[in-house]
Parts: sequence; C-alpha cells; structure tokens
Amino acid sequence: MFMYFKIILSAFILFLSQQVFSQTCCSGGVPLSNNLGLSNDGKGSVQVGLNYDYNNLNTLNAGSSKLDDNSRKRVTNSVLANIGYAITDRFSVEGLFTWVNQTRRITQFNNENFTETSGLGDAVILLKYALPDALGKNTVLNIGAGTKMPLGESDIISEQGIQLTADLQPGSGAWDALGWLSISKQLDFRPAATVSGSFTYRFTGVNNSYLNTSTYEFGDVIQANMGYVDQLLLFNTVVNPGVVFKYRKSFNDKIDAADIPNTGGEWVFIRPELSVQISTNLGFITRLELPLYSYVEGTQLTPTTRFTTGFTYKFKKNKSNIINIKE
Repeated sequence: MFMYFKIILSAFILFLSQQVFSQTCCSGGVPLSNNLGLSNDGKGSVQVGLNYDYNNLNTLNAGSSKLDDNSRKRVTNSVLANIGYAITDRFSVEGLFTWVNQTRRITQFNNENFTETSGLGDAVILLKYALPDALGKNTVLNIGAGTKMPLGESDIISEQGIQLTADLQPGSGAWDALGWLSISKQLDFRPAATVSGSFTYRFTGVNNSYLNTSTYEFGDVIQANMGYVDQLLLFNTVVNPGVVFKYRKSFNDKIDAADIPNTGGEWVFIRPELSVQISTNLGFITRLELPLYSYVEGTQLTPTTRFTTGFTYKFKKNKSNIINIKE
C-alpha cells in the first residue's frame, strides 16, 4: 500500500511541478531583440547574417534568491537569419527569421519528464532611419519601428494529446509591435573605439486561440544595452573586442486578461563579445552572455548562460557613406 501511495504522490508532484513551472522562462525563448541592428552601409547595400544561439536556463530563483534545486532545466537552441537592405543612405529595412528547438526536463523522485518542440519561430520586420551627427560630431542616432509576425506554430500537441503551454511553443500566435532606438559615438581620443547604447520596447499582442478557448498575452518587454567596442589589428586581421551590459524587464504574462503567477522579472547581464573581419565583406562574431543580477516574480527558472555565434556577409559596401558607425 505504501508503494502505491508513493507512486501516486510522485506522479501528483511531478504533474504539479509542470503546471507551476511551465511559465517560468520570461528570459527564455527566441532572442529577437538581441539580434536586431544591422548597420546601414550606404544606398543599395545588402547584408545577410546567420547565427546560432544557445540559451541555458538551469537556475531556479525565488525573487532574487537562488534556490538549491537543479531538478528543472530549459534549453533553447535557435538558428537566426538576418537580412538587411539600405533603401537610401539613411533609410533601411531589416528582417529576422528564426528556427527554434526547445527542451524542458523536470526530474522529481527519480521520475523524469522530458518535453521537446521544434519548428519555425516568429519573425521581425524593422524599418530604421539614421540621423548622423544628431547628438554631436561622430555620432549616429538610429530610430526604428517594426512588428513581430506570428509565423511559428503556437498549438503543438504533446505525445499525450495535450496542447503544450505557450512557453514551449515555437511561436507566440500574436502580432507584436516594436520600438527601437540606438546611439553610437566614436571616441575623439581613440577613433577606433565606439561606445553605443540601444533601447527596445516590445508591445506584445494577444493570442486569441490559446488552448482553443482562452487568450494568452506574453508580458511587454523592455531591453536596454550599453557597450564599448574597440578595434585592433592582429595578424593583419581587423579584430573588434567589446563588452555590453544589458538590462531586461519583462512584465507579467496574462491569460484571459488576468496576470499569471511566476512570470515577469528584471535581469542584468554582462556580454563580452568578439568580432573578426575575415575579409572585406565577411565578418564573424561570437558572444557570451552571463547574468549579473536577476529578480523574478514568484519562483522561476532564470538564465544560467547564453552563447551566440555566427557570420555576416555584405554584398555591397558604399565606401562614400560616412554616416554609419559600427554599433
């Protein structure tokens, strides 16, 4: 009798843990805002980028306190394709398209629950306008607005015939609006170095067919970056080491317009990065993002480490263009 009771109790706790922690990845998912901001290299120039992003969430927090619990792990693997076209020397358009693989592993009382989804993710279209010297000599102010299009599936069914929760779906099922701003400046005492900042606000839309009968809305997201990038010549190759500090705030998710517990929070990250100009047109970049501070609402999984690497290719570069500073 005790054995049957133990089995039933374990199954109940495992089920409960899936429900309580299913919406615990406010800083997970596809890094759309992280990968926006291709430069404008002059009228007619085209850039394409291909990146791989690995996001590991293996830290369980209650508020700002780390809990001694490693029974839950989330991993998101993303393939990100950027394409940018400069319509004029100041006006450009950028698209970001994604493929997503997500896994969730929960281990309780020697029982393991593993869930995996893969598929086309959502996409972003961003229109940008550059204002050279708007804030002083050797500065560039960029403003942009765009939308996130719900291209990815948002109603995938598990092997047990149950529709998976929103945080495990490749897509959100909703149209979002994006506001984007960036500022960069070459330093007077070191023209090879650049300081930059960017700000993104994502106004999330509503998935009106969540679980067939409900509505779901991910929380709005604010993200701000501040960074420094230098330029060095190493073995006749241009190398750009840099460091970025990132602040991210996510508001509560909502189901049927009601706040969902254990969603939302604030994070501060440090992101060392290195780019290498392999040739005139081909560049390589790699980034490592580590959390410095996190505060989550309730109890949530929070990022442990994120790694991004990839290539950018420029099909045309207008050498006479002088308004762009690498961000």
